[in-house]
Formats: sequence, structure tokens, C-alpha cells
Amino acid sequence: MNEFRRTISRGDVNELPIRRYEGEVRLIETPEDIERAMADIRQESVVGLDTETRPAFRKGESHLPCLVQVATARAVYLFPLQRMDYSRPLAELLSEPLIVKAGVSLAHDLRQLKLVFPFEPACVVDLGDAARHGGVSQSGVRNLAANFLGFRIPKGNRTSNWAARHLSPAQITYAATDAWACRELFLRFKELGLL
Repeated sequence: MNEFRRTISRGDVNELPIRRYEGEVRLIETPEDIERAMADIRQESVVGLDTETRPAFRKGESHLPCLVQVATARAVYLFPLQRMDYSRPLAELLSEPLIVKAGVSLAHDLRQLKLVFPFEPACVVDLGDAARHGGVSQSGVRNLAANFLGFRIPKGNRTSNWAARHLSPAQITYAATDAWACRELFLRFKELGLL
């Protein structure tokens, strides 16, 4: 699969097999969890990065990010921002010039995260931008996964309550899958010379 399409139809996407992240997912809830997560993250040269925000249903309503997802080669770490102060470790990661943070629509995610805690982003790769520079018109994570990885990511939990005290197993899998797919896409883009 060294070729890719400039565009992929909804029908073609829907015919692909569904894939979800099946590896280790760690919900970060204690200082010890943070230390273990950061020890793993610091070993990486590239991580997948995504955020989730509580949906807004009224005109003019908006919310800050509720969850930050970071995918390494070994696990996906979920940082629920309402539970504790993650600003130091997340600012360290986002500012680290030796770790690529790969994701889709990262400019928006980073802008919103800066409203939660201060940081200066370094070494950020927006996969949607990279795809557009390569001539691919559809740049959402679902279409990119279909086009470049050959599988479909289910999007059913996108508008669920990410601010909930306890995330459901379906929310956890959804959130982990997006971050994992971003890391996999970065590696595939690198193979194909799109970066």
C-alpha cells in the first residue's frame, strides 16, 4: 500500500474494516500515574496527540478541553483535565523540541489548551496540513486513517460528555484510538515521504 488516494468516498470508507486501539490505555489519576506516563513519554521521538472537549449545543456556547490523549509505542495515556493539575507534565511534553507531537487540527487544540495552562509548543506536526500539502483534500483523522492505514475509525462517541466524572469504556476506547491513529499516521506519512 505505497500509493494513496487524493480523495476517498464515504462509501469506500464505510467498506473498510473497523479498527480500535487494543493496546494498554492508562487513565492518569494520581501523581504516581503521571510519573509512569512521563517516563514512557520521554522515551519517544514521536507521540500521537489529541484532545476532547465537551460538546456545546447552544449558539455561542463553548467549552475548554476536558481530556488530553498521548499515544506512545507502548500505551495511550488519558489526562482528564478536571481531575487534577497536569499543567507541568503536559507543558513539558508540548514544549519538548525532541519529541514530535503528531495530530490532526492541532493548531485549534493547542490554542484551546493554552487557555487552560501556559506553554510554548515545539515540534508539532499537523497531519491534516501534511496531507493537504501532499495533494490529499480530506484531512480529518477518519478519512486519513481510511486512506493511509486502510481501516475505519468509528466516530460514535465524538459528542459524548467528556467532562463526566467517570469516562465509559466506549469513551476511553474512542479517545485512545484517535491518539493512536495519529501516531500511526505520522509513521506512515514518514514512510511515504509526506513529511
